[in-house]
Formats: sequence, structure tokens, C-alpha cells
Amino acid sequence: MDSLDPLRRLAVEQARNRVLAIGAGVSLAWLALVGLFALFGPEAEGQGAAGWLVWLVGVILPLALVWLAVWSARSLLLLRQEAEELRAMLARMQDQGMAGEPMADPRAAASSSAPVSAPAARRGMVPPAPRPSAADARQASLELDSPPAAQLTPAELFHALNFPDGPEDREAIRCLRLALADPGMARLIRAAQDVVTLLAGQGVYMDELAVPEADPVLWRRFAEGARGEAVADLAVIRDEAALASAGAMLHGDEVFRDVAHHFLRHFDRLMSRKVQDSDPQLLAALAETRSGRAFTLLAQVTGMLGRAGTQAEGVEGAEGAGAR
Repeated sequence: MDSLDPLRRLAVEQARNRVLAIGAGVSLAWLALVGLFALFGPEAEGQGAAGWLVWLVGVILPLALVWLAVWSARSLLLLRQEAEELRAMLARMQDQGMAGEPMADPRAAASSSAPVSAPAARRGMVPPAPRPSAADARQASLELDSPPAAQLTPAELFHALNFPDGPEDREAIRCLRLALADPGMARLIRAAQDVVTLLAGQGVYMDELAVPEADPVLWRRFAEGARGEAVADLAVIRDEAALASAGAMLHGDEVFRDVAHHFLRHFDRLMSRKVQDSDPQLLAALAETRSGRAFTLLAQVTGMLGRAGTQAEGVEGAEGAGAR
């Protein structure tokens, strides 16, 4: 963890407290003005119930707007802090990998006791990494050219796509570091992180998104190239607010649209690669990671799953993300 992280958290907390103090000050000033107006303003005789109701709304509405602004500002400060911490953590791990810092062997370090998230635990299908054989050890001792990045095990791939829960989630951090060592996976991870962060900025959080289980056979069919109504049962997200927010961002935010289509293409290619040598249960488990939930949401909105949330983006998104 960066030694400056506590100072950054303290600065953000102080900024949130200042916003709260400003909101309280503005509210007190408004109430004081209302009190002065009530004491020295013109007397409203014979207003009736309707007049008093209008006057009451005129007093309460500005207060509600002030505290809505306070809540939004405090939430935005906290969101920016979390996004900066995640970006800094990814940058530090990438720098350490480029500097040649020794890393744990991806196969020997993985074990069946590694923590997994609730969706994977429910499925019980993220398998532990196999132990290296004697032949593997002998080959490792030979000074031959090795591939640029080690092949991730299913458990490591799951943790990398789900992102660490925090600085103490050492296993997920290790898996994320291994994924970033592979150029193709690094592009997918960064695109997923950008999409998840931008969606969170609009109040769409992957941890809060209800994604019911889907038939693993359907994910295999999707990975093999099926689109539209053939895989419509994968469109399991029923959160209308999340669908509407994602659709509005795809329509109105050109930057998000480019990032989203870039992410859809890379995640789709990953699923296509894994379908050749993996059990369909692995594809379903990857779809339950934070990256997988973002993919399901965007695929549903763009019409790749046959139930488009935005008609204008449906064809473009399906063609762009479905390109091999």
C-alpha cells in the first residue's frame, strides 16, 4: 500500500466534512431568512390551506435541494477516492511486473483454500490449480525461452476478473498481477476497470446488481458465436434503473461508448478462447465476476442477448462486440 494513502483518505474525509458543514450553514442561513420574512414580511391574511401549503413547500424544497447536493458531493468524493486507489494499485502492480520483481509461481501458489466470492462459492466450480509435476519442475530448471506470461488457472482468472476487494485481498491482487503480465489480459482488465468505474459514477454498482444464474450451456452457445434470440435467456438482468443508466451512457457519452465496445470485444474473445478447452461451468462462473456482470449488462443493453435496452445501439454493439 502506498504510504500516501492514509493522507489521501484523510484529505477526502476532511473534504466530505467541509461539504457537510457548508450544507448545514446554508440550511441555517435559509431558515434565518425564512424567519425574518415571516416576522417582517407582509401579513398573509385569509390565505387559506392552499396558500399555507405553497408557503410550506417553498420553505422545505430549497432545504431538500441543498441536502441532495450535499449527499451527491460526498458520494462523488468517496467514489473518486475509491477509483484513484484502484488505479494506483493497478499501476503499482504493473510497474512491479515490468521492473522484474519476483512473483509467486502461478501454479504452485494457487490452492483450493483461496477465497472466492459468493457467486463462485454457490456454484462450487472454480477449481484449484493443479500441482506441478516432476516433468514440469525439470523443464523449469532448463534455461529455455519461456512465454511472455504464464497461463492463468481457472481460479486465478476468476479472481483477476472479479478484482480485489481491497488491499488485504492478497490472493486477488496476486492473480490480478499475473493477468496484467499478459498483454491481452491487461487490455481486458483495464477496459473492464474503466467500464465498472464509469458505471459506478452513475450509481450502477456491480456488487449490487442482481444477476440470477443462467444455464451454463447457454454461455457455451454464446461463446461459440450464437447471438440474439438464441441466447435470449442470458438476459437475466431486471434492474430497470441500471439498464436505463447504461443505455443513456451508451447513447450520450461517446467516451463510454468507445470503452464499452472495446471491453465487449475483449471479453467476448476471452469467452471464445475458453470455450474450446473449458467446462461450460467456468464460462458461467466468469460471467458472475464483476467484469462478467458488466459484460452481461452491456450485452443486454446493446441487444447481443436479443433483448436490447437501446434499439439505436443494438446492431452497432452486436457487430462491434461480436467481431472475432
